[in-house]
Formats: sequence, structure tokens, C-alpha cells
Amino acid sequence: MKKLQEFTKQYQQEMNWQIKTDNYERAKSSLLNNYMLLTTEVAEVAEELRKAFNMTNTFINEGMEEGKAFEIAKASIKEDLGKEFADCLAYITKFANYFDIDLEESFYSKMEEVKNRKNRDVGLIKNNISI
Repeated sequence: MKKLQEFTKQYQQEMNWQIKTDNYERAKSSLLNNYMLLTTEVAEVAEELRKAFNMTNTFINEGMEEGKAFEIAKASIKEDLGKEFADCLAYITKFANYFDIDLEESFYSKMEEVKNRKNRDVGLIKNNISI
């Protein structure tokens, strides 16, 4: 993750896509703009999932077995979904770099926190439903 953050920092400098830092108003505007761009990318992840679900339902309605239908649909969105995840990751690393946050350290710390919660719903966590 550290290598990814460093790559992102250098890449954004080369492209002149850094979050502005010259003054508060420019920084605020740049942060909000980048946040909107991130949420747009997250919505594009949702759109890819919607495509897969719609395709799966079409195949099922045509008589295909559910599992096979979903596997075909997943394969059809895999490349574009990967691109959308990459876009999201680029914005997330941009924010982390701006705030000088080590994403790898934060990730493992957060996962440990979740694991040790007293009120967590173990069933939901085991089924990858809650973080």
C-alpha cells in the first residue's frame, strides 16, 4: 500500500492533479471537488453491479441456471469494475496523501478495531455484510 500511495503522489504531481494547498479556500474547494469525483466513481461501481444483476436476471428469465447466469454476468463486468475500483482507489489515496495518512496502517488498525468490538454482530461480519 505504501508503494501505491507513493506512486499516486508522484503521478498526481506529474499530472498536476494534487489537492491545492496554497490557502484555505483553494484547499477546501479542491477537497470538495475531489470528494465529488470520488462519489461519482463509487456510483459507477454501483452501475457496474446493476448491469451484472440485470444481465443475470435476463439470463435467468431465458432459462439459464442462476449460478451460471451470475458467473457470466460477473465476467462481463470484471474489466470495467476493476477500472472503477482503480478510480476510487486513486481518489482515496489522494485524500490519504493530502492528510498524511498511512492507508495500510489505518486499514489494519480499523480491522482490528472491528474484530474487537463488543457489540459486533458476528454473523453479519462472517457473511461480509458489516464493517
